[in-house]
Amino acid sequence: MSENIKERIEKEIEDARNACDVSGSNSQECAAAWDAVEELQAEASHQRDKGTDRTSLETYCDNNPEADECRVYDT
Repeated sequence: MSENIKERIEKEIEDARNACDVSGSNSQECAAAWDAVEELQAEASHQRDKGTDRTSLETYCDNNPEADECRVYDT
């Protein structure tokens, strides 16, 4: 999962908690805020399933294939 979507999820969670604190846990605002969190989490899961989520090492090796950390040995 990219850092951007993780940050967005964390922000939406914070917003949802605030909405529930202000409007009450049974309010429409609270429910809508948590729905937004669920949608982002679903998108993050979809990205993982598609394989678009790359680790920082994979990204580094794509940009620096000659680096020692990126060597692949056939056995």
